[in-house]
Amino acid sequence: MFNLIKENIRIALSSIRTQLLRTILTILIIAIGITALVGILTVVSALRNTLSTNFASMGSNTFNINQYENTTKSRGGDEIEKINPVISYPEAKAFKESYRYPLTQTSLSFTATSTAEVKFGAKKTDPEISVLGVDEHFLNNSGLQTTLGRNFTGFDIDNNAYVCVVGSDFEKGLLKDLNPIDKVISVRGAKFRVIGVLKEKGSTFGNSQDLRVLIPIQVARSLFTAPKINYMMSVMVEKEELLNEAVDNATITMRRVRRLNPVQETNFGISRSDDLINRIAELTGVLSASAWIIGIITIFGSSIALMNIMLVSVTERTREIGVRKALGAKRSTIAFQFFVETLIIGQLGGLVGIILGILIGYGISSAIDFDFVIPWSAIVAAVITTFLVAVVSGSYPAVKASKLDPIEALRYE
Repeated sequence: MFNLIKENIRIALSSIRTQLLRTILTILIIAIGITALVGILTVVSALRNTLSTNFASMGSNTFNINQYENTTKSRGGDEIEKINPVISYPEAKAFKESYRYPLTQTSLSFTATSTAEVKFGAKKTDPEISVLGVDEHFLNNSGLQTTLGRNFTGFDIDNNAYVCVVGSDFEKGLLKDLNPIDKVISVRGAKFRVIGVLKEKGSTFGNSQDLRVLIPIQVARSLFTAPKINYMMSVMVEKEELLNEAVDNATITMRRVRRLNPVQETNFGISRSDDLINRIAELTGVLSASAWIIGIITIFGSSIALMNIMLVSVTERTREIGVRKALGAKRSTIAFQFFVETLIIGQLGGLVGIILGILIGYGISSAIDFDFVIPWSAIVAAVITTFLVAVVSGSYPAVKASKLDPIEALRYE
């Protein structure tokens, strides 16, 4: 049995070499469909990996309280734009003092500016640094870690110490070739001692997450006094099973802080990290389904082309089939020969399509700054798909070849 399979593979490869141009064109036709499928799934995997990494870093047991950006509600056919008020510092502080749900810790923070210039000695950065005012719980609640130095302590925050934690890009730029810890940098004329360096986060949609400086929240409030600053509260729950009750309790507490009566709508937003991750999964699921639809349409055309080419091959080799049958070849042997030939062509097309799809996906992911991952699921899907295409496309030509009458086949010119 093994020798028969080996012989059929040898005959199939010999036939492929004989019709090299036609085989190459067939492989390319199959490869186009697989490239479309693998390329799109590769980009979708990179998108899912990037977004999940950014949002899941908060942890599945974390939620934020912030201002809704803009919401629209339709009333009687007319759309009314509603803008929620910013969360002021007194409100944020009142929430933190009032919220006493068990096994939780709350952090306050705000973005002081995203266009700061930071100086170190005679060197300075471009005015593109984000400065955040934070408390001692901000790093833990945001899923951030330090690779050097330490986090803020309650003493730093309570005593308004002029210390800071910087993003990883400062090690590569302003503080290059230096140990950043205990170096003094200047932000808006105020001098801060570096106590920690954040672990690299990379960029999201072209925006670097590593060009930022974290400083104590009260110090930030004294240096940056823009009107209507929006504060954010982040709450981490130690036990995930308590998350729903913690969110409900936070909603009640924040409504009390804003003095909303029972009939008034909630005018702030609560976003849970697991909700964001679920939305990402839904989005990427739709994109994956679209990829399969596009890929299947293209692969369907490829399977028709492969079947037609194999039917032409059967016709051209009618005399060869007659000779083999006259020498005693069984119908199953003839069918298996053509079936193996179809499988080899299909798998070669799949291999070329997988390589091109991954390269295209990698190029697109790099261009739009996504975290590329090898799409193993797409590769497995492509291998299975090309096998099914070969089975479907090769079955009819193989059966047709096996049913040829040997006498009529030997007469064929």
